[in-house]
Amino acid sequence: MTTSLYLASAESRSGKSAVALGILAQLTRLGGRVGVFRPIVRADVTDPLLDLLLPHASSPLGVSEAVGTTYERVHAGADAAVGLVVDRFHAYAEAHDTVLVVGSDFTDIPGPTEFSVNASIAANIGAPMLLVIPGIERSPSEVVTAAGLTAHEARLRHARVLAVIANRVAAEDVDEVRAGLAEQFGDEETFVLPTDPVLAAPTVRDLMGATDGTLLLGEDHLLDREARSLIVAGMTMPNVLERLTEGAVVICPSDREEVLIAALQAHAASTFPTLAGVILNGGFELSPQVKRLVDGLGVHLPVVTTAGGTFVTAAACHNARPRIGSGSLRKKEAAVGAVEAHLDVASLLPQAAEHASGVVTPLMFEHQLTEWARDADAHIVLPEGGEERIMRAAEILLGRGVARLTLLGKEEEIRSRAASLGIRIEDVQVLDPTTDERRERFARRYAELRAHKGMTVELARDTMTDPAYFGTLMVLDDEADGMVSGSITTTAHTIRPALEVIRTVEGVSVVSSVFFMCLADQVLVYGDCAVNPDPTAEQLADIAVSSAATAAQFGVEPRVAMLSYSTGGSGSGADVEKVRAATDLVRQRAPELSVEGPIQYDAAVDAAVAATKLKGSLVAGRATVLVFPDLNTGNNTYKAVQRSAQAVAVGPVLQGLNKPVNDLSRGATVRDIVNTVAITAIQAKGAR
Repeated sequence: MTTSLYLASAESRSGKSAVALGILAQLTRLGGRVGVFRPIVRADVTDPLLDLLLPHASSPLGVSEAVGTTYERVHAGADAAVGLVVDRFHAYAEAHDTVLVVGSDFTDIPGPTEFSVNASIAANIGAPMLLVIPGIERSPSEVVTAAGLTAHEARLRHARVLAVIANRVAAEDVDEVRAGLAEQFGDEETFVLPTDPVLAAPTVRDLMGATDGTLLLGEDHLLDREARSLIVAGMTMPNVLERLTEGAVVICPSDREEVLIAALQAHAASTFPTLAGVILNGGFELSPQVKRLVDGLGVHLPVVTTAGGTFVTAAACHNARPRIGSGSLRKKEAAVGAVEAHLDVASLLPQAAEHASGVVTPLMFEHQLTEWARDADAHIVLPEGGEERIMRAAEILLGRGVARLTLLGKEEEIRSRAASLGIRIEDVQVLDPTTDERRERFARRYAELRAHKGMTVELARDTMTDPAYFGTLMVLDDEADGMVSGSITTTAHTIRPALEVIRTVEGVSVVSSVFFMCLADQVLVYGDCAVNPDPTAEQLADIAVSSAATAAQFGVEPRVAMLSYSTGGSGSGADVEKVRAATDLVRQRAPELSVEGPIQYDAAVDAAVAATKLKGSLVAGRATVLVFPDLNTGNNTYKAVQRSAQAVAVGPVLQGLNKPVNDLSRGATVRDIVNTVAITAIQAKGAR
């Protein structure tokens, strides 16, 4: 049976989009096929809320199936339109385990007429309602009164109110609103979400739309930065510079070219705050001399031009509605974090959590990684601090609260580059290995550990200028809990320092790796697909035991398949015998593990094949940890599964070291880096 929730508000500007995004994140974590349905949309235009939400769902259906009817049909005949919505909803729900229905608020005037249509739809599809009550610019008593009126209207239409969510409430009013809602609604669920400065701020793109402007200079993706404040530059240049603040948008007439140049230079300078953008009003073209100048500056900061006068432009910017666009990564993270901190969807839908047990989707696994890492509160060092992907990942990691971070590199260069790219990493520590005071201490420690190899303090000082070595010594000396590197260097460059000073766990002969292969409904662990070219039987046994331990740490019950081209006793040869010997060693070293080998891949994962080839095995047909006999087999298999089955491959995750150091591929995406840092944090603290 499909579980459904109907999220609705009786007013615009309620922040419903942010709440929907946060609830959807929790629903996907609970598992199953989660869809998003919009009962009413505008005709012949793309629905921005579906564009925002559907990529974060796990629906097998597209946009066209996720729509009920149009506003025009509702206005033409509400009863007929509601009937159509009900039919289309049930057709959509059949393909899902959970559906989040996001209602309409299609006028800017609060009133029961529009809301009553949503309540009627909710009643007719049997979806309990989550009511979003805006708290912005309202007293606590006004919020409670609005909540009572909205809930009353929903019940008049026979809709069930599951919870009331007061959203965008001023921080100082949260306790009073919470107490008032509790008194008003008694035992019913009520939640209060305080206002969030990131969500409350319009983006530069919002301001451009509000002023009917166009992008004159700078990069389009930086239009998704939040405008923290507005500065109307109706004064001389020194006074404008004096008033610049972090994340501000400067509004000035387009014939005040000296102000534009000053703003661009101040934005680039480390001695001034980082701006979000500049809006030139009046519609005047830049003079040829100034255009030539700015063309040579390589401007990244968005500069928008609009025809309106200063007053009209400033008023339009002041009234711009903050939205969460598809490119608003920081807003998305803030929305998910705010809802997660103040609203527990699983407590409202225990049946959804029960339904989802045993099924793990890629989104669920990544959400679990984030939660576990957040609980770990680990400190991770990233040696490649100047790499753009690393900085973008750092911004996401900070927004999610995944880990505390240190980037290695020249601080002024990193912060300047981050500012030019619109990346906010103010809370990240930046250390320069060439000048940091730790360099001497690390050099002496390294020379002591490597003295048997002829290492001297003088040589060690030079070695410590290498960020990979500096970061490894931070981990060794407990100044960081783990390290992630390799996005622009080789695997050997990441692993070698760790092998030299952190070394392997006692009883483990080899450092190895696993990939978490996130399939449509489960996570498998593949080892070793990245490090050891041709392990011996003893090393293969170590890889199997380490892989099983890693699987268990990350919530995968280990059932180990030692893979070969032969199953059971059906084949022979040196390669098969190596796997057979390794399997015996695993049974000796870890008798508590469920292990089978040698076994072919199909017999390991397919119950029907297992019933034929290895009947009665506890592992065959249900293996979760698959250990490959060599790197050639493992690396090719993981990439084939990744591409052919559209699986998400998380890794490689290194195992066998005393402290966690993880390697990135040089083709790592920002998403890969975020996942790897989360995994490293979990390894560091033994969290879960």
